[in-house]
Amino acid sequence: MSGTIKKSGTTRRNPLTMYKDLPKPVYALFAATVVNGAGIFVFPFLTLFLTRRLGMDTRQAGNFMFFTSIAYLPGAILGGKLADRYGRKIVAVGAQLLAASVYIPCGILVEMGAGTLSAAVLIPALILVNVIFDGFADPARMAMHTDLTTPENRQAAFSLNYIGHNLGFAIGPLIAGFLFNHAPQWLFWGNAIAVAAATTLVVIFVPETKPSHEAIQESLLTDSDEKAHVGGILSAAATRPMLLAFVFLNAWFGLVYAQHRFALPLQTGDLFGTEGATLYGGLMTMNALLVLVFTVPLITMLRKVRPVINVALSGALFAIGFGMLAFSRHPAWFFVSVFIWTMGEIINATNADVYIANHTPMSHRGRFNSILPFLGGFGWALATPVGGNIIHSAGIGTLWLLMFGVAGLASAGLLVLDGAERRSLRRKAVQLPST
Repeated sequence: MSGTIKKSGTTRRNPLTMYKDLPKPVYALFAATVVNGAGIFVFPFLTLFLTRRLGMDTRQAGNFMFFTSIAYLPGAILGGKLADRYGRKIVAVGAQLLAASVYIPCGILVEMGAGTLSAAVLIPALILVNVIFDGFADPARMAMHTDLTTPENRQAAFSLNYIGHNLGFAIGPLIAGFLFNHAPQWLFWGNAIAVAAATTLVVIFVPETKPSHEAIQESLLTDSDEKAHVGGILSAAATRPMLLAFVFLNAWFGLVYAQHRFALPLQTGDLFGTEGATLYGGLMTMNALLVLVFTVPLITMLRKVRPVINVALSGALFAIGFGMLAFSRHPAWFFVSVFIWTMGEIINATNADVYIANHTPMSHRGRFNSILPFLGGFGWALATPVGGNIIHSAGIGTLWLLMFGVAGLASAGLLVLDGAERRSLRRKAVQLPST
């Protein structure tokens, strides 16, 4: 393919050539991701909304965020199964529109008065419903991206989508920070409008991508890691122990990284008072802008490094970037921290999903994209209750020191996994002539 990352000379002269000649629906998904990212208003400010608008304390807010992670899982599992059976597009589009519609009554309740008892009960309940529908959509959407790409162009396509999310997210938090203080109902209504607009782009420009029966049968004759599997999800997962180990280790980074949504806004609020929300919005905007600037250079620099090694490197950056917050008191150090862990985020985001996609059977993409987040999502799920309880009992400085240790140990585990993979490949190479 012209302009892929394999043509290292061309890529060095102009790294953006890796994004040429991708399938046209990939560009449509990129545009939809930009629109959707620009409208992600609710969840970046949800912790502050729960504590300052609905009156929850830190522990209650942490427990609620945990419940949102749990609510996501049944939707994702069922959504993945439906995507493999009926198609990616119908599941993704339907679930996204339902998720957006739930935000409409949330905005109405805020308009009526966020401090009322009905709002304090109904808004969290509706947010949980939104998360369930979002869980339906994610496996189908991820399977759609994988269907449209090959191992040769997948890193470019996935990184383009990642850039699109952050291109939108560079705008979203600034708008959301203003809305949080001046028109909180529009956090919900604006989010709903953005999701509806992004989904419309998918409806118009992206075809159904579910592999045909013929394509699945042909794949069974190959030795590809993506070839179809005859059997259920459990037997398919059992044939890929390295993938399961990778998902487990990478999940610990979720426990650490998710604190930027929970503990970080609490810390900025405690240290800087009313200016904390503005500072946090600026930090998130910096995060998105750094992604836009550094994603292509980092992909170009590390493209020849094995994905598992790159993900281990991302863990080391998470350890440093979040660990230093235990000692940060001046706004400048928060921006330094964001720079370091954003480099880790970029490396992780552009390598972890590629590794997973390249080791997932094409016949089970929807189900794998539902069950693997279930297995690997425990880090995100535990992040808020763990963070809330540690902050409550030992303080936020202790939390950041523990996150340093967690990220460092998971990174070391990935290096051990890489060694095991290379030994396995050498054994296969020795056995190949006799087969």
